[in-house]
Amino acid sequence: MDLTEFWHVVETARSTAAAAGEPFDAALVDTLAARPASDVLDFEDRFEEMTAAVYRWDVWAAAYLIGGGCSDDSFMDFRAGLVALGREWYEKAAAGPDALAEHPVVAGEATVGGVDYIFFEGVNYAPRAAYERVTGGEDFYEACTRRRAAGGEQRPAPVDMGEEFDFDDEAEMHRRFPRLSALFLDDDEA
Repeated sequence: MDLTEFWHVVETARSTAAAAGEPFDAALVDTLAARPASDVLDFEDRFEEMTAAVYRWDVWAAAYLIGGGCSDDSFMDFRAGLVALGREWYEKAAAGPDALAEHPVVAGEATVGGVDYIFFEGVNYAPRAAYERVTGGEDFYEACTRRRAAGGEQRPAPVDMGEEFDFDDEAEMHRRFPRLSALFLDDDEA
């Protein structure tokens, strides 16, 4: 599955979720479960690539501002949430996470979802649920391991996280993320 098809699956699930008024992760499970098991495994590979690509200090700092803190588990959910936002928002956030200040949920303009819409834990587990539905319960993680071993694939090397900095340094956060800081930090302390 190439990236175009990956994002097509995401957008199909987003459209389905919006039309049915259901959570994105449930729509993603349904969308993936309508495909062959091999497609679900392909999707998981691309999903891992997409979430690994935004495993960076600047993206984590944006999550820290938006969430009022962000553990490593929460950062995993945040990166899944970036995928759930769709290609356009994912690419904006990847190019410069301060752009997330423009997203209606982040800006507080959206009435549905709140911050859980950005920290979207369920998206991480949608491929597993879809795979187990398609295969009648075959273990997803074992299938991923077998597939990688058969193809001689290794997990992707860790990405360069960029420059580490202190997320609690408000002056630094204002400098790096002026729009997000304006939303989430008290300007009197900067």
